[in-house]
Amino acid sequence: MARLDGKVAIITGGARGQGAAAVRRFVAEGARVLIADVADADGTVLAKELGDAARYCHLDVSVEDEWDAAIEMCSAEFGPVDVLVNNAGVLHFSAIADTRLEDFERVVRINQVGTFLGMRAALRTMPDGGSIINVSSVEGLAGMPLVGAYTASKFAIRGMTKVAALELGERRIRVNSVHPGMIDTQMVHDAAGGPIDMSWVGKRVALNRVGEAGEIASLVLFLASDESSYCTGSEFVADGGATATHSLIG
Repeated sequence: MARLDGKVAIITGGARGQGAAAVRRFVAEGARVLIADVADADGTVLAKELGDAARYCHLDVSVEDEWDAAIEMCSAEFGPVDVLVNNAGVLHFSAIADTRLEDFERVVRINQVGTFLGMRAALRTMPDGGSIINVSSVEGLAGMPLVGAYTASKFAIRGMTKVAALELGERRIRVNSVHPGMIDTQMVHDAAGGPIDMSWVGKRVALNRVGEAGEIASLVLFLASDESSYCTGSEFVADGGATATHSLIG
């Protein structure tokens, strides 16, 4: 029996990177998946590749009405949502003193508000025993220069996860946050304004390399499955050892 047999999932930001890796793993393990994203071309291609087990839905996670439409589409195509992966996010590099309010609000609107709207919408149909996985970051555990807006949003996701876990425990709905370190995804290159060499970052962590999207997908799969039945309100870190030390190491 596959690990997600019979389960229905929505994965936001599912057209590329970490999200697409999770979509593929979920389908391979028996789930039916609604791929939700604003990258329509990539999302449509991925859904076609995966066949009847996947559908693509245009979803700007910061827009309340679009969440309602996504839940309706998922229910019509597959049934109630058993698993929600709030993966969609954006990154913005800027010192706090130089950050425009509109840029700060854009990051918070997508990362933080999008996660809130997603949880609230999914809970309207999610059966008891479901799972919500909110993708935060190592920047949801500690700060880093030049990513003030991103860090604020990822700390907020971590906090909302714990509140939701406490509220939903009676329904056996598990809510956990995932905290990736430096993963080579399109989001990083987009924020940097183009392709960048990230190999130097890998040399600063214990495992001496940058992470891959598939490694985060494996962790998300565990939290979506019944294997994590006693895990809720927790932080699951996959960062190559980045948070195992402190700045005095050099």
